[in-house]
Amino acid sequence: MKGEFTGKHMAVIIVSGFAVIIAVNLFMATLAVRGFGGVVVQNSYVASQEFNDWLEAAERQEALGWTAKMSRSDNHHLVVETTSVPDGSSVNAVARRPLGKPETMQLGFIEATPGNHVSLEPLKAGRWIVRLTITSPDRLTWSVEEHLQ
Repeated sequence: MKGEFTGKHMAVIIVSGFAVIIAVNLFMATLAVRGFGGVVVQNSYVASQEFNDWLEAAERQEALGWTAKMSRSDNHHLVVETTSVPDGSSVNAVARRPLGKPETMQLGFIEATPGNHVSLEPLKAGRWIVRLTITSPDRLTWSVEEHLQ
């Protein structure tokens, strides 16, 4: 003999379904918050006011005609191949982890051969966002941000 399906049964099914949905959402939100190591901008209003300045700076940088290609050597040092960069320019970089526990590394470079710079410190394995800055002797600056794995 089967039991009768009552309103109590339906209430248990509905409450259980919503409990599962809420639990999954809380779990996913926890993973998202723990995996984000920083902010994109501190104040979105201020960033919106500076946007046109950022565009003008990008246009000035592009007009320099400099290029840089980043890669990792077999011994995990960052290698930067530059073109059209004036002699005597300094190369610096800041590497930061895009996910997980925040980690930042300052990288200095030496010019191994003309146009080729190698970091003094090895870059640990894993994903990095590298912000490369090149400064010429007459104080012109050029920067680029690139994701490395």
